[in-house]
Formats: sequence, structure tokens, C-alpha cells
Amino acid sequence: MTNRALVVGIDGSDSALHAARWAAAEALARSARLRLICCDTQSALVVPEIPGVVLPQSFFDAVREQGENWLRQAHDTAAAVAPGVPIETEFVPRSAPAAVLIAESRTASLIAVGSRGLGGFTGLLVGSVAISVSAHASCSVAVIRGREQRTGDEPVVVGVDGSSESAVALRYAFETASREQVPLRAVHAWHSLSADEAWARRRVDGGWAIVQDDEERLLAESLAGWCERFPDVAVQRFVPLDKPARALLEHAESAQLVVVGARGRGAFTGLVLGSTSQHLVQRSPCPVAIAR
Repeated sequence: MTNRALVVGIDGSDSALHAARWAAAEALARSARLRLICCDTQSALVVPEIPGVVLPQSFFDAVREQGENWLRQAHDTAAAVAPGVPIETEFVPRSAPAAVLIAESRTASLIAVGSRGLGGFTGLLVGSVAISVSAHASCSVAVIRGREQRTGDEPVVVGVDGSSESAVALRYAFETASREQVPLRAVHAWHSLSADEAWARRRVDGGWAIVQDDEERLLAESLAGWCERFPDVAVQRFVPLDKPARALLEHAESAQLVVVGARGRGAFTGLVLGSTSQHLVQRSPCPVAIAR
């Protein structure tokens, strides 16, 4: 049993319950604790910073009661999935969910959030809490999207681009594929080459086939040590001439999880979440793990 808990944000939405079920199964597989947190956003939003305006205690009592009911529902939902997993619950009064979960990430092994909460505006693909936590958490973050029913043999998909963040994603992906006893699809899309770099390489090397060979070599080198460490994982390699997000979304259609680093080699300095990671968090048909 690891001391670092898996933390789930709970807000009474179906999406949060989906995250609780997913995290419970993950905690069981990792022999980890599960921690469910519900934040009181209503009091913080309703009470204005105006002297003399005070809401009755009954309002705050009702908000707490609602939050604790949501936590009990999430607790029972998680316990049904993973009997025996220690589950803690906490209601945090007058708090912003993203800030609380980001603070929790300093001691957690993983933060799991639903793709949309009760506060999501109609038409949004993903909630602001999921985006903020994915960008700023200190540990890995799983945004739980897509269908809940799985056959159990869907592969894990990982995006590889040769960056240090990609190496972190590879470790997460190999560990998950080994634990779940499923294949790993390593996808290295090289459309992200700059136009100048691609043209120079084509002129020097004599053709796009040579560029393709170079990119396949990069993927092989990135995988080499991990394949030796996890010989039980069957690795499938894909090196398409495509945009990384589009290639990963295609493989996500039949996957149980897509794993990416927080930032790739093409990210601009100062960005905390790369464009590929953001695109997957917004549109993936299955859960997405931002590995750190």
C-alpha cells in the first residue's frame, strides 16, 4: 500500500462519478489509497465582499450537507468498484476546486477529474477545472472522458516525440500496459517538424523516405530502454506523417487510455501545457493521462 493517494475531485456530476469509478479501479491495481474531495464553491461565489452582508448559517449548513451527500455517493460508487481500497473523503468549505486539487497534487500520486462538472457551460467540451489542474498540477493528472464500458484488452496509447516530457509519458504508459497486461501503441507523428527543418533534411538526405527513417529511428531509440525493462509488454510502433493530436485521437478510438507529456518538443517556452495535450484533454474519446 503506497502512502501517496489517488485524489478525485467530486462535485455531484455524472462526470465526477465516472472519475471516481475509474480512480477506484486504478487505486486497486496500484494498491493505493483513494481520496475524494468536494469543494464548496457556492459560498465563495455567493457571499460578496461587502461589510454588513452576512448569509445565515443555515445556508452554509445546507451547502455542506449537499457536498457531504455527493461525497457519500462517490464513496459508495468507488467502494463498489474496488472493495477493500481505503477511501477518504473531505469537504473543503469556501474553496476553489482547481486551487485545492493543485495543492493536493504536491503529495498525491495522481489527480483524477471528470471532463465536465456541474458548473460547465452548455457547449463546452471540457470544464475549466480539468484544464487548470492538467496545466498546473505537480503530479500526473487523468482527465476521465469517453465510455465507461471496456472489454479489458484495449491498448494503452502513448505519444512519443523524443522530449524529456515524452520520456516521463513512456514510463507511465509502460507501467500501465504491464499492470493491465495489454499492448502498448507508441505513436510518433512527425508533421510537427518545422518547414525549414523538413526542407533542409529533404535536400540533404535526398528524399522524404530518409526523413521517415530518421523518425522511426528516433522512436526506436526512445523505446529501447523501456522495452528491455518491460519485456512483457507487446509494443506496436506507428510513425505517421501527421499532426500528433490527430494521430493520437485516431488511436484513442480503440484505446483504454492515452498518455502524453505535459509539453512536447514543439511547445513554446513558458507554456505549461502543450497544444497536443490540450487538444486531447478537449476531444479524446477515452481517458487522457498527462504524465509528470
